[in-house]
Amino acid sequence: MFSEKILDEITDLIHKEVPKDVQITAIEFEGPEIAIYSKNPRVLMDYREMVKDFAKKIKKRIVIRSDPSVRLDKEEAISLINEICPEKAGVTSINFDDNVGEVIIEAKKPGLVIGRNGLTLKELTKAVLWRPSVVRTPPLTSKMISGIRDVLKKGSVERKKIMKNIGARIHRPLYLKEEGNYYIRLTAFGGFKEVGRTAMLVQTPESNVLIDCGINVGSTNHSIYPQLDLPEFDIEDIDAVIITHSHLDHQGFTPFLFKYGYKGPLYCTKATRNLMTLLQLDYLDISNREGKIAPYGQKDVKKAVLHTIPLEFGEVTDIAPDIRLTLHNAGHILGSSIVHLHINDGMYNLAYTGDYKYGKTRLLEPANYLFPRLETLIIESTYGGPSDNQPNRREAERILVDSINRTLQVGGKVLIPVLAVGRAQELIITIEEYMRKNILMKVPVFIDGMISEATAIHTTHPEYLSRDVRDQIFHQGHNPFLSEIFEQVDSQNARDDIYKGDPCIIMATSGMLTGGPSVEYFKKLAPEEENMMIFVSYQVEGTLGRKVQKGFREIPMRDDDGKTRAVRVNMKIVTNEGFSGHSSRTQAIEYVRRMKPRPERIITCHGEEAKCNALASAFHKLIKCETRSPQNLETLRLK
Repeated sequence: MFSEKILDEITDLIHKEVPKDVQITAIEFEGPEIAIYSKNPRVLMDYREMVKDFAKKIKKRIVIRSDPSVRLDKEEAISLINEICPEKAGVTSINFDDNVGEVIIEAKKPGLVIGRNGLTLKELTKAVLWRPSVVRTPPLTSKMISGIRDVLKKGSVERKKIMKNIGARIHRPLYLKEEGNYYIRLTAFGGFKEVGRTAMLVQTPESNVLIDCGINVGSTNHSIYPQLDLPEFDIEDIDAVIITHSHLDHQGFTPFLFKYGYKGPLYCTKATRNLMTLLQLDYLDISNREGKIAPYGQKDVKKAVLHTIPLEFGEVTDIAPDIRLTLHNAGHILGSSIVHLHINDGMYNLAYTGDYKYGKTRLLEPANYLFPRLETLIIESTYGGPSDNQPNRREAERILVDSINRTLQVGGKVLIPVLAVGRAQELIITIEEYMRKNILMKVPVFIDGMISEATAIHTTHPEYLSRDVRDQIFHQGHNPFLSEIFEQVDSQNARDDIYKGDPCIIMATSGMLTGGPSVEYFKKLAPEEENMMIFVSYQVEGTLGRKVQKGFREIPMRDDDGKTRAVRVNMKIVTNEGFSGHSSRTQAIEYVRRMKPRPERIITCHGEEAKCNALASAFHKLIKCETRSPQNLETLRLK
């Protein structure tokens, strides 16, 4: 294979550059990285600058690993790790991965295991000659985090083979690099002039990269999945899949790719991987309970986990011979990313916002708007219409508190259907503060559905949260996610008690009333005038939430005995768009105005047709750049 020739060339260069006393025993592809195995890795650890310079020279990321023969005995290693790590670090478990020579250290305070400027980590590495991987012990128990870590542990041998094959594909030689023969095309498979089933393909003469692969949660017909039956799509030719964030409309169809033969990498942030897996398994569970046939199974979800290569924000990674990927904060939900593709050594640069929020929220920092280079921007248009402006956050919170207090004062119950990831945690932080300050009436706040598990994953990744929340957690000793005002509902008996009980606040999934406990609460609470339902997230066309939002006063629904009956909607319905994780029209225009560098072309997507067209028109007039608003099945030549 041509990739083996490239590896041989890299091996020759490394042997020439690296001192002989390093005693290199193997050099292998490991996904986008080159792994160097050594009998004396301490030498390379002492000459980090030399390694960095060499990595720049060959334009590859290098990872240093010790040869199995020199790794410290595991029992001795555990003893040394416990001795070196400060007691305050709260090390909870130590596991070893023999295949790649890593020791996985789980701790309550991973920063103390790493140490200032990474000094403790360096000391650990030199002492045990296992490469430390430090992970956080979830402050809230998370079955999902434990499950994913278990899958990675048990699948270590398989994952090493996967990474080796991925590396060989990434590092294959280029054939058509010259500008005259080079092209870049974008094909829309879903999510263009609609909301849902987002999927798009970026093609060059060398590579095929699929960005997002979602489902349409509001559809029950053929439009539920992206249209991958186009001539442009061949699963054997896909070099990489990139997922912007964990909501189902952007990733819910991804395991299908692995079911039908995809063997390549899946790139996203670590938080997205964890939340994505949670939502996929929940989707399978709901499909099973509702008697629907899901397009994939649990084993396909596990395959996706093993093929995932998590990236940090700002980390530049080769994903194909001619494409480098960098993820940037999108500000939408935990771990959500803006995708930046650096194509053919800078010949062309493309960014896709995914779902983004250009505005500070309690939970997250605003979306990144600075890029090294940029020719084309693909941007969501959820709120792209001329009248799609949102109240500011302070006003939105005032409306929320007033609405809740008004309902509680007359003895009613407040139902807030929420997406398990994003709006739920934003509301948890908001409600906790107003209740703690006695501005919001103190009543039980019931949490139902996946919210607790999703929140546990949030507590595992505080590095993605806003500075304010991080400051509360790390410096003020106050974690709003751990507040005792929130009560988890985990049985039907508990729900029955809530229906009969005193005034309360109920946060339940799903956010669009497409399934889950929120639908059951709606059926029980809708007929009573004193109750209220508050929508805080976008309601996709075709969902029950959208129908209620439009003012439908009678909804046919199945009863507990399976019979259909009309549910009378007498409860008050409030839509509070100020909590949206999407940018308003004003924010979208301001975002592009502030963007550096300013894109030459803007392509709108992820919005109803009128909104995509309206936002594209606004950009053309105000930003003075070329704009396009393609529909599904269209292919655009970008270069």
